[in-house]
Amino acid sequence: MARLFIVVACWWIVSYHTAYGRQVSPEIIPIPSGYSLMEGTFAWDGSVVLEKGDFPNQASFLQSELLRMTGISLSEGRVTGKRISLQLVPGLGTGYRLKIGESAILLSATQEKGAFYAVVSLLQLIRASIPGTEGTLQLPNWHITDRPVYEWRGLMLDESRYFFGMEKVKQLLDYMAYYKLNTFHWHLTDAPGWRIDIQAYPRLALVGGIGNHSDPNAPARYYRQEEIREIVRYAAERMVEVIPEIDMPGHATAANRAYPEFSGGGSDRYPDFTFHPAREGTYTYLSRILKEVDMLFPGNKIHLGGDEVSFGNQMWPEDPQVQQLMQKEGLTGLKGVEDYFFKRMADTLFRWNNQVLAWDEMAEAGLPRDQTIIFWWRHDKKEQLFAALNGGYATVLCPRIPFYFDFVQKASHRYGRKWAGAFAPLQAVYDFSAENLGLDATQQKKVLGIQANLWTETVDREQRLDFLLFPRIAALSESAWSAPDTRNFDDFMRRLPLHLKQYQDNKLYFYHPGMPDRHPEPVYQP
Repeated sequence: MARLFIVVACWWIVSYHTAYGRQVSPEIIPIPSGYSLMEGTFAWDGSVVLEKGDFPNQASFLQSELLRMTGISLSEGRVTGKRISLQLVPGLGTGYRLKIGESAILLSATQEKGAFYAVVSLLQLIRASIPGTEGTLQLPNWHITDRPVYEWRGLMLDESRYFFGMEKVKQLLDYMAYYKLNTFHWHLTDAPGWRIDIQAYPRLALVGGIGNHSDPNAPARYYRQEEIREIVRYAAERMVEVIPEIDMPGHATAANRAYPEFSGGGSDRYPDFTFHPAREGTYTYLSRILKEVDMLFPGNKIHLGGDEVSFGNQMWPEDPQVQQLMQKEGLTGLKGVEDYFFKRMADTLFRWNNQVLAWDEMAEAGLPRDQTIIFWWRHDKKEQLFAALNGGYATVLCPRIPFYFDFVQKASHRYGRKWAGAFAPLQAVYDFSAENLGLDATQQKKVLGIQANLWTETVDREQRLDFLLFPRIAALSESAWSAPDTRNFDDFMRRLPLHLKQYQDNKLYFYHPGMPDRHPEPVYQP
């Protein structure tokens, strides 16, 4: 048995009351839906045995993470003393129960996801109870029943503008799992760079992968298909689904550098911004691309973008082929052409049993409601949210304010965005609730979940990525997992320091809300 540690400071025992007149919550982010503190502790010593029970994969994950995190190894075999057991029980959905007693820790779940989340909560409690002194580990006897409010708890990373690579993505997936986020939206193509190898069209990566947001001549950076498969596998072990975004019909500049014959032109500011909507070859080309993408990502969901096409469709009205298409199909205006293009590509994915995901510009494009997910991002266009919900679409809420993490966190920060003076501080992320959007009960039922988006126009290196993401990812997790009536920002801030310490131990350059000068804002140097 590896060396264990003893809690010499019994801060976790001190009365377990708060200024709010209620029991202190367990040291878990996101806060569980139900919890109570019982008398006594679980004294973790060399006699603890792991019973893998009904969830051997999650038991193995507990073993490996515990060893990595603390140096504690769990033995298996006949139980003669204290034990940890994972057991299957009905009725918990994707939730779990965690019961810590003086002689046993019981993790109960109905699904693998629930068992995983129980393990994650236990690991957080263990981390909170380790000051680093040799001896036995003491865990308070928490009884926890927990389940998520939202099915979709997402984070998007834009790697077209700046590329970060497989190891950084794996680190993000580790933290997503630690905070019970379950959807990694991977923005792999856009105007600055194409970041995924497509074997049928190798120039997409080799030529389209050249450059980034600040340097159009930077060496090509992209993910090989074996790297994609490894990231998808790694995420699945952590109950995170990876969903790629292949943006169209706009944001196509990088692809058009590689294969200009499929370009639909652009504008002075956004050259070669669109795919050509009236050439049959365009649809064959993009279908072959999507077929390879579909084979790499087993989730049967692909995001097709559909946003900001008007930035670069100025050549369409002058194109005879586009005019012929409009006349033949009875299309009204450029938006009609845009919707026609999008529906054709969506039909391709539907034939392969995929769901199509799209930004809120597609809320009124006439896509089938049972096969489409809409992402409401324009916080200043609430009508697009209602168009999606009233149209019967499952909808992910990711409004710029407060869920665009490229927005600054503090008024004095110089890099990143603001919107009419508004930005995305930690508390705004934490306090967000769909209940404040004026939705009726029917509309509420169509809200699939919440997602934060990290666009990278000002994120040219890992240090700045970490600064924008941590600790806002922790606040995001509680907004997406925990019901509004279980959340309290002051209590969240009480639990946060342990996580800040973890960031420090892992050498993340994070924003410290209590000591903002500890890590000054990293300068963006394009």
